[in-house]
Amino acid sequence: MESLVEWFTAHGGTYDDAAMQLTDLEGHGRAAVALRDIPEGHTLFTLPRNLTLSTRTSALPGLLGLDEWKQHELHIGWAGLILCMMWEEAQGASSRWSTYLASLPSSFDTPMFWSPDDLEELKGTSVVDKIGRDGAEEDYRSKVVPTLQSRPDLFAPEALSRHYSLENYHLMGSRILSRSFSVERWEGHAADKQEDSASSPVADTGRDEAMDVDTEAVTATAPEAEDGVDEPSFVVDDENDSDDEDEEDPANVAMVPMADMLNARYRSENAKLFYETEDLRMITTKPILKGEQIFNTYGDPPNSDLLRRYGHVDLVPLPNGDIGNPADIVELRGDLAFFSISERHKQPVESSAERVDWWLEEGGEDVFILETNHELPDELVPFCRLLLQSQSEWEKTKSKSKLPKAKVDESILSTIANALERRLAEYPTSVEEDQKLLTEPLSLNRKHAVIVRLGEKRILHGTLSTVKEKLKEMSGGQGKKKRKAEDDHEKGRSKRRGAGSR
Repeated sequence: MESLVEWFTAHGGTYDDAAMQLTDLEGHGRAAVALRDIPEGHTLFTLPRNLTLSTRTSALPGLLGLDEWKQHELHIGWAGLILCMMWEEAQGASSRWSTYLASLPSSFDTPMFWSPDDLEELKGTSVVDKIGRDGAEEDYRSKVVPTLQSRPDLFAPEALSRHYSLENYHLMGSRILSRSFSVERWEGHAADKQEDSASSPVADTGRDEAMDVDTEAVTATAPEAEDGVDEPSFVVDDENDSDDEDEEDPANVAMVPMADMLNARYRSENAKLFYETEDLRMITTKPILKGEQIFNTYGDPPNSDLLRRYGHVDLVPLPNGDIGNPADIVELRGDLAFFSISERHKQPVESSAERVDWWLEEGGEDVFILETNHELPDELVPFCRLLLQSQSEWEKTKSKSKLPKAKVDESILSTIANALERRLAEYPTSVEEDQKLLTEPLSLNRKHAVIVRLGEKRILHGTLSTVKEKLKEMSGGQGKKKRKAEDDHEKGRSKRRGAGSR
């Protein structure tokens, strides 16, 4: 890793080699370790903005031309950045990022590269549907291949099988998924210098959602081009092309050398990447003792996301004595409640479908997130209540364009309990079977799959227990009310009988 540090400092980066060392740690891979006690607020390293690798800093978009870039839809999604990374790698030593690219992992333990048998172990989880292999290969065929064929002057035919293969496309995509950051656009040197002292954290894209970012971010500016590498002649930003205003601008996704060497672990962050006007800085956010690992943050995602993005899982002690990831979640699809209501209440599917369409148009979700606190998601109760309304109630709700209140009753709780049971039935194994499996020798992939699905099942069982307990309380309360009403009625009859006898 000495060559990476030498390359980094030779291209304008600073690196405190008295405070931090890059090394290999068993069970962690490459990592950064403190060489001495480091105080909070200490800058571990800095790098100029144009040392990040993105569609803004690579020369390829400018060489290809804006019209052709957009013609092949390289400004949408990650295809453009992946192509830039493949192209930069193909340039060899003439690319300013050649040493950096050579330092990146050449293999991953993520499900993207699992065998069909290993993927079967993830049945029931939402991981399989989010791997995105088919979508990535479609982008490769529809966007990248036509670009390669149209410009043999940029993509040498003899390099296609080595640098521009589908396998390398998946590799570069996995590097982005696991190691990229979100770095906002810089506007030039016109930014007020009085703001230079302020800074805000750079978003580690997570790689699907950004981590916590200071909303009062300093406007970034572009530094002077170095080493004969000019800034691209245009910026590949096309915010108006996105139908989703919240969707991340692909041009913001960047590979950030050195920053991606830091590992992450649940609630262990002690350093964060901040951006300033002309550079990015990795700054400690709490004191770090000599010998401790320096951790960045991925935003504490669940094990399902950790496995899909990075190929590992987090295991820490849980309050109930188990070991797992406190950030684990389960996705409960709305269709499970939909079909539960349709079957149990003999409600026409067409009627329920109309309500679901209206719900989505009003901004409701079709997937509800269950967490380790076993509480019902805010929107799940109104969604079930909407499906259970009588026709007249539904017409009234639709006319007022107002979502039902989140008020539970036995019918709502019974529906949710049935939906949870349906969700549990999607796993091929039980909690007990998974717990037993973890005591046996397993391949790394299978072990990770068992940990992911076991964490999800625990949430489902815990939430189901909560629902059943509420049902029991509610049923008991109704029984008490019924018995009280019967007692009151009997007392009334006794009084009437007594009055008659006089």
